[in-house]
Order: sequence, then C-alpha cells, then structure tokens
Amino acid sequence: MIQRIQSIYLLIASLLAGVLAPNVSLWTQESADASVFITDLLSSDQIALKGIPVLFFASALVALAAIFLFKNRQLQFVLGRVVILINLFLVGLLIYLSLTLSGETAVSEKGIGMLVPIFVILLVVLANKAIRKDEDLVKSVDRLR
Repeated sequence: MIQRIQSIYLLIASLLAGVLAPNVSLWTQESADASVFITDLLSSDQIALKGIPVLFFASALVALAAIFLFKNRQLQFVLGRVVILINLFLVGLLIYLSLTLSGETAVSEKGIGMLVPIFVILLVVLANKAIRKDEDLVKSVDRLR
C-alpha cells in the first residue's frame, strides 16, 4: 500500500534528490562570486561534474520506482540499497570535487546541496528498516498458519 511509512520515506528521499537538489547551491565560486547549482554542472567539460546531476536524478527515479513496488518487498528493499549505493558514490564524488576545487584555500563556502545525499541515505535506511519490519511480520503470520 502506498500510504505506508516506507513509502513516505522514499517519497521524501525522491523529492530531496529530484526537486530540492537542483534548486540549492553546491558551492560558491570565488572568481565569479556565483553559486554553482547541479543543473549548471551539465554544461561542464569534465565527466565527473556531468555525472553529479545524472546520479541525483537516477537516485530520485529509483527511489520513486521503489515506492510502487510495495507488493514485492524484497525488490523494494534491493532498490533501496541501490539508492543508498548511488548516494554513497555521490557523497564520495562531491567530497573529492570539493577538496580539489580551484581556489579552495582562499574560500571554503559549501552549499547545502552537498548534504542532500546524506539526508537521502538516512531516509532510505529508515525506509529499508520499515520494509524489513513488514517482511518479518508477514513471515511470522505465515508461520502461524
């Protein structure tokens, strides 16, 4: 059922990764004194920078797809793990890029967009915990029959 708590967690995670992340700043460039958003990275020359928006949107789509798999809890759980892995890779990529930004020693202004994957991971872990709880409940009822 769609109104379960794990669906709420997955919906919030999907909204964070797909809607909020493109609208918040990742970091501020010292030279142009402008904020860098996720959608700005699509026009970048580096493959790593182009991968960030793709990973954010892939994370949002997989979390959204997992919501509608409530009848197949095992697949829903696996897709939750996939979202966690995507976001862990995204966190690592963002940390690497933030440490190698040019002019990093002069200014260190990171935006809230750097924390979005961490919040998504937290929400998906809570969703997976609720999915596991449902699966255990169903298995216990099957044993009683």
